[in-house]
Amino acid sequence: MEAMNNDPGMLEEYDFSDGVRGKYAKRYEEGTNVVLIDPDVAEFFPDHDSVNEALRSIIRIIKKRQHRDMRA
Repeated sequence: MEAMNNDPGMLEEYDFSDGVRGKYAKRYEEGTNVVLIDPDVAEFFPDHDSVNEALRSIIRIIKKRQHRDMRA
């Protein structure tokens, strides 16, 4: 596996001949929502649905607490 001359990280067998330059550039400029979860936390959340469910539960708790504090 010989690397291409101008970039040692690019191997010659990589074929970008059908690639489209900047295909996702606009979407990336609008922002991303990728979040890295530490391995010890990921053990309890095997997929995105379980993470979203847990976060929504926390949001409900926060909203209830804020509502309670505003009444006090």
